[in-house]
Parts: sequence; structure tokens; C-alpha cells
Amino acid sequence: MLTRRTPQEVQLEIKDPVDPTALSQAKAILDELKSNTVSTQSLTSTACSPDALLSIAKRLGDIPSDNDTYIVSPSQCQTAFDSLSEVEKKSLLNIHHRVKVFAEAQRSSVVDMEVDIPGGKAGQSVSPCRAAGCYAPGGRYPLPSSVIMTVVTARAAGCPYVILASPKPAPITLAAAHVAKADVVLCVGGAQAIGSMAYGVSAKLSNDGNEVIIPEVPPCDVIVGPGNKWVTAAKSIVNGYCGIDMLAGPSEVLVIADKTADARIVAADLIAQAEHDVVARAILVSDDEGVISEVDKEVTSQVEALPEPNRSTAMEALKQSFSILCKDIDECIAMSDKLAPEHLEIQTANSQEVANRCANYGGLFIGTNCAEVLGDYGAGPNHTLPTGGTGRYTGGLSVFNFLRIRTWMRIDNKEDCQEMVEDSVRMARLEGLEGHARAAEKRRL
Repeated sequence: MLTRRTPQEVQLEIKDPVDPTALSQAKAILDELKSNTVSTQSLTSTACSPDALLSIAKRLGDIPSDNDTYIVSPSQCQTAFDSLSEVEKKSLLNIHHRVKVFAEAQRSSVVDMEVDIPGGKAGQSVSPCRAAGCYAPGGRYPLPSSVIMTVVTARAAGCPYVILASPKPAPITLAAAHVAKADVVLCVGGAQAIGSMAYGVSAKLSNDGNEVIIPEVPPCDVIVGPGNKWVTAAKSIVNGYCGIDMLAGPSEVLVIADKTADARIVAADLIAQAEHDVVARAILVSDDEGVISEVDKEVTSQVEALPEPNRSTAMEALKQSFSILCKDIDECIAMSDKLAPEHLEIQTANSQEVANRCANYGGLFIGTNCAEVLGDYGAGPNHTLPTGGTGRYTGGLSVFNFLRIRTWMRIDNKEDCQEMVEDSVRMARLEGLEGHARAAEKRRL
């Protein structure tokens, strides 16, 4: 079922993750939101009208036509959590704990610092964004794991206000929102969700103006989380107005396997990725023809055993998946680095050694026991990862997406900084910036 390709046939295809039609549709929705603004209750700026968001959410099927709110209350999230079985609660809390521990360790790895400079000090300060927006898909499958990955990471970064948006959230999604402690849960999706978090939504008051029916949603400084093509398109539009994590394309996995690999496990991991979406991609890279043949047989038999709609989705995704026979492990590594996959699994005899030599990937999974799905469900590292070769220059979602690392300098001793002043005067004139040179000259003794 995996198309055979030679190393010479494989090239990194840089594709625009933004669908042109979705971009046009997302822009129309965002324009509609922006054209309906009102003054906010607590902010000095204007924000989107709650009536406009309600209208769009009803029209696009996020909420029923007779619903008068797009907010899920904390008590509803609590009720959803309470409705879970004890084992379900335990798993959700375990996942929350592991992601929280990892994210908090990330946060503690970067700190304020200062160094001496001529005549004074320079340094950096590390501080969180004020408001973070998190998106969790609610389409074919509810993804409570995405709630944990985004909201918990924003909390660990220190963001004082965290908003979650998820269309038609399932009870397990609301339970995850409760565990992760999202401040506001919006039951809207697509471009309208991204717009509401980017621009903010004013409070909706009762007719007499004395009671807040729907609370205010503040504009977010950064918006993160995976979503459909309208979410991706909207994120590309608001990028710059606020920060975003990435423009993610179809999900992908690449497995490097040698003759010691278990074909059943490799096949299961490829299928797990393929069932994500019809445009997902699963890639096997090996230096052993026998492994490729055995994995192909296992993929064929295992995918047939999947229930619907998982089977049909995986079958479609496998049409664009492939295997590569390489001459040795060195060439396997070269193929992986060229493709820079979102998920990279190493299933070889010396998996750590091979992993150490791999340079480009979103997330790395070392050894037969380290299934990519364990990363999906909260081993600790974030599962929101770069796709489409972007792992060549960026990494996955982390606390750093929500942090501002800002630099500062202070001059205390005018005499000690004179050489630096003269260097600045000289360089400014070499660049032809006379105003810069004269500004530095004002600091001469």
C-alpha cells in the first residue's frame, strides 16, 4: 500500500499551507467581525460586537439558532469533568500533570540575566504575554489533548488570561478545559474563532444595561493550536496583529527502520498517522528491502481491520504515503533531513546513535517503545509540531511562544563608555547616518 520511491525521486515539496479559497472566505468573516465593533467595558479600545459573533456562529452552525451565547460556563466544564468515569478522570489528570511538568521545566530554563558593558549593564527580561488564545479542533474527532497542550503550556508560561475556542465541544473537551483551567471557553470555530480571539469581543449587556449576559473576551497577544483550513487561513491574516505559533499543513510521520524493526509496530505507527486526515502522510525509510515488504503487508492487513470512518480516512491518506529503500542508514538519515518530518521515529538497533545524527524534525521519538502516539497523549513534550519541512528552521509549540524575551541596557559611568561612544560615532558616519553620529557625540566627555 506504500508507493515505492527511490532516494532520487524524493524532494522536499514546500507547499503553501494556506488554501486560497479558505483565505478568501476567512477574510470575509474577519472583515464582518471588524466592521461590527463597539466600545469595551474594561479596555480603552473597541472590540467585535457580541451580536456579530453570535450571528456568524449561528449562520455557520457553531451554535443552534435559538442559542443566545457562545460562551461555555465554568460550571458546564465542571459538570463535564464530573460526568467522566474515575479511570477517564485519572487519565486526563495524568496527561495534564505530565505536560505541566515538562512545560514548567521549559519555563525555568530561560531566566532574566545581565552582563557588564562599558560603563554599565545590559540584560534580558523574560515575561509572559497578557492574554493567550488557544484553539482545539472539534471536527471529525474531539481533541481534548490539544486543549491540554495549548492551555497548560500558556499557563506554565505565566499568561494571566487564557481563552479556549473549540467548535461544538464534546464533553471530554470541556472536561479538559476544566482541568487545564481555561478562563473562557468559546464554542465557536473556524475563522470566527480566530477573529474573536485576535480582536476581542465586547461584553453583551442586558436590555437595561445593568447585567452582563456574555462576558468580555479580551484581544489575545498570541493565538496557538491546530485547526482546519479556515483556521489556518485566519491565522495567516491576523499574524502581525497578534502572534501565532505556526501555519500548520497536513500531519506527517517518517519512520527510519532497519532489519531489527518490528514490522507490526512500524505499520501500526504509520496507520495511526494516516487516520488523522485524508491528506496526512506516512513515510517509511529503510535500508532493508525485507522490512519494507513486511511493513507493507502489515499495513494492508491492519488498515483493513480498522473501523469506519478511520479505515476510509487512513486508506485515502496511504495513497500519498510512500516507502524509500536506501543503501545504508546514512542515506536514511539524509532522506529524513531532506524531508524534515513533523514526527520522526527511529526504530533501529542503535536508535539513540541514529537519533543523534538526525538534524531536521518537529518531534523525535527514539526506540521501538517510544510510539509517536505517546507524544500525542501527553508524555510531556508538546504535540503541536511544525509540518511541511518547516522543522528545518523552527520547533513545536512551547512556553516560548507565550514569552517575551526583551533586552535592556543602562549606562552608569560616562567615562567608562567613551570608547563605545567613539565606535558608534565612527560606524554611524560609515553608514551615512549623520544624525546617529551626532546623537552619539552628545555623550562625549
